Amino acid sequence: MNPQRAIRLKPAFTTGKFVIHLLFILLCAVCVFPFLVIIGTSFQTENDIIKFGYSMIPKNFTLDAYKVILHEPKVLLNSYLVTIGTTVAGSLIGMWVTTTYAYAISRKDYSYRSFLAFFIFFTMLFHGGMVPSYILMVKWLGLRNNILALILPYLISGWFVLLMKGFLQTIPDAIIESAKMDGAGELRIFTQIVLQISKPALATLALFFALQYWNDWWLTLLYMDQDHLMKLQYLLIRVLKNMEYLNSSEAIQYGLVKPGMQVPSLSARMAMCILAAGPMLLVFPLFQKYFVQGLTVGSVKG
Repeated sequence: MNPQRAIRLKPAFTTGKFVIHLLFILLCAVCVFPFLVIIGTSFQTENDIIKFGYSMIPKNFTLDAYKVILHEPKVLLNSYLVTIGTTVAGSLIGMWVTTTYAYAISRKDYSYRSFLAFFIFFTMLFHGGMVPSYILMVKWLGLRNNILALILPYLISGWFVLLMKGFLQTIPDAIIESAKMDGAGELRIFTQIVLQISKPALATLALFFALQYWNDWWLTLLYMDQDHLMKLQYLLIRVLKNMEYLNSSEAIQYGLVKPGMQVPSLSARMAMCILAAGPMLLVFPLFQKYFVQGLTVGSVKG
């Protein structure tokens, strides 16, 4: 067939493609618009928000919300360090625990495969609850005001294990048998072959762990009394509660704020969203390459 004729029969940009591109552009705009509104509102004055509502373009640009939140930068910086440290350590250890567990129950020649698979599935249906978990962490393990209390509870999840198991089951047994015939041990097979093949699933798992540890504030509320062990999300919640209290009549009655003075609580909420979500928005593109592949490849059955 003449190539020029083929080009004429299949034009590069048809009406259907134009409609699809237009729909995706509109969908992207709908997804991005709320975040732009959050950014714009964080620079609005409190009176403008009450009078005109949330806006993408502030009428009177101000940094009052950020000044209030960053009033004590050392506290905020310390909470960032605690959050980043627990996120990195928890994600790495959690990935190792989850992957090794999933690899064990994915091997057909492992004797305790069925028991361990049932054990992890059982925890998805029933779990101990808050009170037993608190007694275990505080009374038995003595981890109150210990950084491990922010890491241990999320190290393994039934859903993450089953997700990883689904991927590992797609690895042909012939690869493992071939490695054994070449003299490789189990640890070498796992670290140098299985983990190398599992990069898409590991990237997806790393993103899930990172989001879970980064967004957590509940463990800080339960197990931490000291300010230097406070995670970012809990610190922002506490700052917001304090600002809401300063806008109350009780704060004026006790002389904490002057009459007519208004603390920027509405714009501060938006500023907190940016401070809390900003680092994860920078991390997400690093995992995006493997994200969809890691979610779907484990569901394909040969």
